Order: sequence, then structure tokens, then C-alpha cells
Amino acid sequence: MDIPKLLLPKDLTQPTYTGAFISVCCCVFMLFLFLSELTGFIATEIVNELYVDDPDKDSGGKIDVSLNISLPNLHCDLVGLDIQDEMGRHEVGHIDNSMKVPLNNGHGCRFEAEFSINKVPGNFHVSTHSATAQPQSPDMTHIIHKLAFGEKLQVQHVQGAFNALGGANRLQSNALASHDYILKIVPTVYEDLGGKQRFSYQYTVANKEYVAYSHTGRIIPAIWFRYDLSPITVKYTERRQPFYRFITTICAIIGGTFTVAGIIDSCIFTASEAWKKIQIGKMS
Repeated sequence: MDIPKLLLPKDLTQPTYTGAFISVCCCVFMLFLFLSELTGFIATEIVNELYVDDPDKDSGGKIDVSLNISLPNLHCDLVGLDIQDEMGRHEVGHIDNSMKVPLNNGHGCRFEAEFSINKVPGNFHVSTHSATAQPQSPDMTHIIHKLAFGEKLQVQHVQGAFNALGGANRLQSNALASHDYILKIVPTVYEDLGGKQRFSYQYTVANKEYVAYSHTGRIIPAIWFRYDLSPITVKYTERRQPFYRFITTICAIIGGTFTVAGIIDSCIFTASEAWKKIQIGKMS
């Protein structure tokens, strides 16, 4: 009994230069797409979202603050930090975890401090209020090197206002003027691939400059940082493409490329065969 032979289309069995060229192009194209997908699979992406909540509930209602400021025309003995808020805290001359470094042969001062504030509206200010004797004309011109809240967060591809006042220069301001920096503190969470979370704070800032007089008519300038907390939390989550999606994409690339290449090759082969038949007909 004869077994019928399976007849395949000639464009699948007959080798052509065009088919070889299309095959090479397909391999190069698939290699390019594969490397692109592999790069995307290996790399991580940062996804951000907003929600209303207090992310760091284990902080005890406190926010760590790091301040570094230079006052080139005010002696270190006169510089002090005062803290007050709506919970009744009123601390004058905070000295814990603080350091004063003389500048300009002792005529100026760089003040650095690490302290905590309550999660309620309030302010902290650099002033001469804690000095034993008030100077006649205190000069509050300054440069802010750093003002940051919470844990230090340095992550690639996360651009935030974690040190928005860093580099603020007020050396050309009125020496007797007070400076008000109004801060809106935004809680920020960063979660890495392992699920570990780090808590920090970004902030926006507006500022004004004015001359303030005491009840005795004297000018007592200060550098005020008035803050309030935003109810909105910003969360950055580090993610990587799932492996199953990577495999699915690779299979789609291979299958789709071969399918399109087969259609193109078949069309070119059919057109070529038809043209040959037309030429043979003309010759006969």
C-alpha cells in the first residue's frame, strides 16, 4: 500500500539568497530584542505612589533633624538653638549632640546639631536668645550647608528634596534681618527588593526676610525654621520584572519574528516565481 507523500510548499524547501538574507536579518533582530529585554529584566525600576498615613509608627512620634549652618559674623558664644512646638515643648539653648566650630579667627561660627522634633507643627531657630549677654548688633547673615530630616536616603534614580535648603546663601542680606523658612515636611518611604523599608522626609520651603523688634525696641534677629507635616506620604518601591514575564516576552519575540519573516519570504518567493513564469512565457 502506497503511503502518500507530504508535499511542502516550495518556498519552505527551496533555498534562496533572499531567504538566507532574511534569516540573517531575523537573527540579528532577535538578538537585539533579546539583549534589550535582558537588560530590562536585570535592571530595577523605581515605582512611586502617594497615600495618607504615618509610615514610621515605631519612631515614637519623633523626627530626627540634622542641621549644619555657618554664621561668619557671629561669635560662637552667642549662637544657640531654640526648639518649641504645639505640644508645649520650649527649649532654649539646646546643646545635646551639637558642635560649634570657630570661623574667621573666632569672629564667626559654624554650628552643627543633631536633635529630634515632635510630629506636630512647631519651629526651631538659631538665635542669640540663650546668650548670657545680648550683643548690640548681631549679624545673622548665614549659609545653610545642610538641613535634613529622618534617615539619610541616597538612592540612584530617586530625585527628591531631602536637603532643599542645602547651599542657601544669605551673606548679602541685611545683617540685622530675621529669616523665616517655612517648611512643609513630606514623609517618604523607600522599599528595596528585599522588602526592607527606610524612612526619610522631603520638604518644600518658602522664605521671607524682615527686621523684628523686641518689646524694648531692640532688634533681635533670628533664623527661624517653622515646620508643619504633610498628611501625604511618598513611597518609592524598587521592583524587578517577574521571570515568567521575561520568558513570555522572549517566546513572543522568537515566534513573532519567525512568523513575520516567513510571510515576507513567502511573498518574495511567490512574486519571484510568478516573474519567472512571465519571462518564460515571453521567450516562448
